[in-house]
Amino acid sequence: MKNPLFIIAGALIALTLATGAATLSEIYSSQGHLIMAQLASAPFPHPQRGQGREYKGQVYSAEKHYADSTVAIFIPQGFRETGRIDFVVHFHGWRNHVAQVLPHYQLIEQFTASRRNAVLVVPQGPYDAPDSFGGKLEDQEGFGRFMQEVMATLRDKSPLTNRHAVLGNIILSGHSGGYQVISSILDHGGLSDHVKEVWLFDALYAYLDRFLAWFEKEHGRLLDLYTDHGGTKEETERLMGILKGRGVPFFAGKESEVTASQLHQSQPIFLYTGLEHDAVIQGTRAFQRFLESSGLEKF
Repeated sequence: MKNPLFIIAGALIALTLATGAATLSEIYSSQGHLIMAQLASAPFPHPQRGQGREYKGQVYSAEKHYADSTVAIFIPQGFRETGRIDFVVHFHGWRNHVAQVLPHYQLIEQFTASRRNAVLVVPQGPYDAPDSFGGKLEDQEGFGRFMQEVMATLRDKSPLTNRHAVLGNIILSGHSGGYQVISSILDHGGLSDHVKEVWLFDALYAYLDRFLAWFEKEHGRLLDLYTDHGGTKEETERLMGILKGRGVPFFAGKESEVTASQLHQSQPIFLYTGLEHDAVIQGTRAFQRFLESSGLEKF
């Protein structure tokens, strides 16, 4: 069921940003500490998009679509310092940007409501472009360099007091085109042993071999939420078929009917939803439910 308070809050934030009345950091200040950083290790700019990209006859320039190095880093109110910092790193899909992703999908509201003791990171991908390329995060060891800089940014710009905290567990979350960069991170990003969970929000379009290799090596938790018409149903069914053929147990059901105990399972979980592609994260607060059923500690 959709939460009307989340819908109203998202609309108010979008209106506030449109009128220039406040920054995102100010808007979310009551829920935690939001840093909008420019990181050298962020996905863009990247040489492969140095001349932009043409897609279906339209040119997406490097200056407008592949030059933004913004990374949103959010520490929820109530975060408890333990000497180790766990992360949820979320990758947006096509034709989007961070300042729109946060309010539209209610990421911070759901993250805060889950009361998970972790930090949320949302890097800027291709800016308002139809492109799944993950830039520097698809380079060899690129994700490792990125997380090192995220940790350094927390030491330098956040209210956290433990300057010797180490990198903890990581959850990779992706919507739509976010699948490609996640698959590259799992394959050669440099921190696959830290990645404990992968969440795909109508995002399993390709690279089944990479997702399978990570699962078989790390035995991580894989959640795949898919729709009828988002383009992911066929690949999801193919992955379930591969797992079945290998004798690997998994859970498959409807997102609207899955229970909390079923979500807590460590085996791969495939959930069908009747929501539209753009509503799978926030429509029934699936992001929050995945957080609450994750291996992350509460604060």
